[in-house]
Amino acid sequence: MNILYDERVDGALPTVDKTALLQVLRQRLPDLDLLHQSEDLKPYECDGLSAYRTTPMLVALPRHIEQVQELLRICHERHVPVVARGAGTGLSGGALPLEQGVLLVMARFNQILHIDPAARTARVQPGVRNLAISQAAAPFGLYYAPDPSSQIACSIGGNVAENAGGVHCLKYGLTVHNLLKVEILSVEGERLTLGSDALDAPGFDLLALFTGSEGLLGIITEVTVKLLPKPQLAKVLLAAFDSVEKAGRAVADIIAAGIIPGGLEMMDNLAIRAAEDFIHAGYPVDAEAILLCELDGVEADVHDDCDRVRAVLERAGATEVRQARDEAERVRFWAGRKNAFPAVGRLSPDYYCMDGTIPRRALPGVLKAIAALAAEYQLRVANVFHAGDGNMHPLILFDANQPGELDRAEALGGKILELCVAVGGSITGEHGVGREKINQMCAQFNSDELTLFHAVKAAFDPGGLLNPGKNIPTLHRCAEFGAMHVHAGQLPFPELERF
Repeated sequence: MNILYDERVDGALPTVDKTALLQVLRQRLPDLDLLHQSEDLKPYECDGLSAYRTTPMLVALPRHIEQVQELLRICHERHVPVVARGAGTGLSGGALPLEQGVLLVMARFNQILHIDPAARTARVQPGVRNLAISQAAAPFGLYYAPDPSSQIACSIGGNVAENAGGVHCLKYGLTVHNLLKVEILSVEGERLTLGSDALDAPGFDLLALFTGSEGLLGIITEVTVKLLPKPQLAKVLLAAFDSVEKAGRAVADIIAAGIIPGGLEMMDNLAIRAAEDFIHAGYPVDAEAILLCELDGVEADVHDDCDRVRAVLERAGATEVRQARDEAERVRFWAGRKNAFPAVGRLSPDYYCMDGTIPRRALPGVLKAIAALAAEYQLRVANVFHAGDGNMHPLILFDANQPGELDRAEALGGKILELCVAVGGSITGEHGVGREKINQMCAQFNSDELTLFHAVKAAFDPGGLLNPGKNIPTLHRCAEFGAMHVHAGQLPFPELERF
């Protein structure tokens, strides 16, 4: 057998012989499209988090599952790392390639295989766009509930890998709550089925374990999702506030009143002005914060809930409460929110999108603390929230061309995530850990918990070849980060230390 890499030195990744690997791949997979020239590789050097860039060694663009299987077998035999990529819209560096590895692009697997209106399910390939599922199900009066802001472009395989959410996840759940079954390939190319077509499956819930695993445990080849009937009626209330703290308290008041909106979103003034300039959604640009509250269901219940929510908002100190007059205005209200990220991108050469989750009760205090941190680091922050479930998306504005600004933005982002942990929250709600938040994993979890994560990884991928360097930090890394005490400085699985 040809040896395609040299052994690592001082913890570095093994060096792969690119020429030899190309030769083997062409011999065993003559029909596989491979990119290896520098100019062809550049478009794949980052995902939606463009602050980090790495040029991959090779990019593979398979069209058939058998090609993916054989590619994985070859890479496993020769200890070549593999990173899977879908649409590339991720925001945590999860699909960041490796200089000494293969980037496996699954975008060509973009077929909706079957829609079963009676069972309310859709069976799709991983490259199918999120929005395309709802479009295909629409003639049956059905839709797919999780709706990330990037739903027009993001793929369902990536949604599963990151456990994506969206503006309606408060009522309808994240990706994990809307799945029935996932077909995957192991690192050795073996086909596995997680979950079943029934509402439950025997044994451990490996489907839930796999969802959100960020490509560390296997390669997704097919997904069966649940579909829901379109609500009979949906109405949106827009409430303006003269302080972000009042808006934050209003969120908790709505949930405390026993009302579960279809969506409950919050934007601060900087985000409001950016979205209004970009989309012309009709937002009140003088407000310090707005809430968008969507109520859906049968007509009588929706009208009653609208009245109840309006009363809650007014008691909470809203300076204005406005209900969308018709479906067109409802769509505009949501268009402003869903386009908040690109809208804020017009305010600054660069921005850094964070993704933390906090208890709803902590929202007012956390907003105040973020403002203080922004002043300390001398950077502007636009706040956009899935407020109903406490999922925050602070957007840190900076200019990478200005010396030190990227470093300050990263440091500020880390402080915000550590703030989330300090109030009982999490460093991620839907974007994943990837490369971006790997240091903050050390603040979120202790050494015993990280040891367990490494054990799960080793059970699926003993050689650590799938998406190495993401999601789970080594204990040595955490010791260097200063976030935990590492007993004797030892890793539970020394073979994983190189990543």
